[in-house]
Amino acid sequence: MPVRVKGMIPEDDRRVAPVGEPAPPWMVNYADLMTELVCFFVILYALSAALNKDMQKAQADIQEMIKEGKMSGSVQMDKEGMRITMEEQSDMAFFESGSAELTEKMRLQLDKISPVLSKLAEKHDIVVEGHTDDIPIATKQYANNWELSTARATSVVMSMLDAKFPPKRMAAVGYGEYHPKVPNTSVANRKTNRRVVFFIKNTPYPDTPAPPGLVGAAVAPGAASPAAPEGAAPLPAYGQAPAPPAETPAVPETPAPAGEAPAEGG
Repeated sequence: MPVRVKGMIPEDDRRVAPVGEPAPPWMVNYADLMTELVCFFVILYALSAALNKDMQKAQADIQEMIKEGKMSGSVQMDKEGMRITMEEQSDMAFFESGSAELTEKMRLQLDKISPVLSKLAEKHDIVVEGHTDDIPIATKQYANNWELSTARATSVVMSMLDAKFPPKRMAAVGYGEYHPKVPNTSVANRKTNRRVVFFIKNTPYPDTPAPPGLVGAAVAPGAASPAAPEGAAPLPAYGQAPAPPAETPAVPETPAPAGEAPAEGG
């Protein structure tokens, strides 16, 4: 006689499959589904690893530079991309105070990191972020730290363009003092907050070519102006002012027939 325990299904219940008996049909389908899901996630992981292989190599190269003392900063990677942060050291300033001109030491730092970034720029967009400390600035050239940080980021981008980086992959943005890494409570902390960040995006900006024959498009010096549509005034040559519109001749009034009064407006 089978043993019956309170709260458990008895052994002779039809829902219990004896050892050696085939599994219920639903269990076979469930096992197939789980196997397919595992294969699906393995494929996704393999694709992700292949797509981010260049990012992973760049991250390893930058970490090696930081470990060897060739640059001061950090590198982080997330789902949006990779951020390479260059921080000022005690004996190295990226820019002079209140200026956006790169110092010689900053140019040397860019020369070290450019080989890594140039490979990434072949497939990824690079956004250069400028950050300042919280010391206010108000000069003839820069009204606030937003303008200063944007100008500094632009200076870095222009230096990279001189190094043959593709312009369509580059962008500059300034955050002023509003994204500090540490509180601006000391000279050392302010130096840490004065930094340049290279944000390498996973998803590049979509290329949208301009439609051919666009009316009003810029014409290079010395090139012929594009043909204007039939009946329209021709486009002016480069550097010339557009011609004034032609005067419309006045339409003579038609006299009213004899015996009729002229019509009046309502």
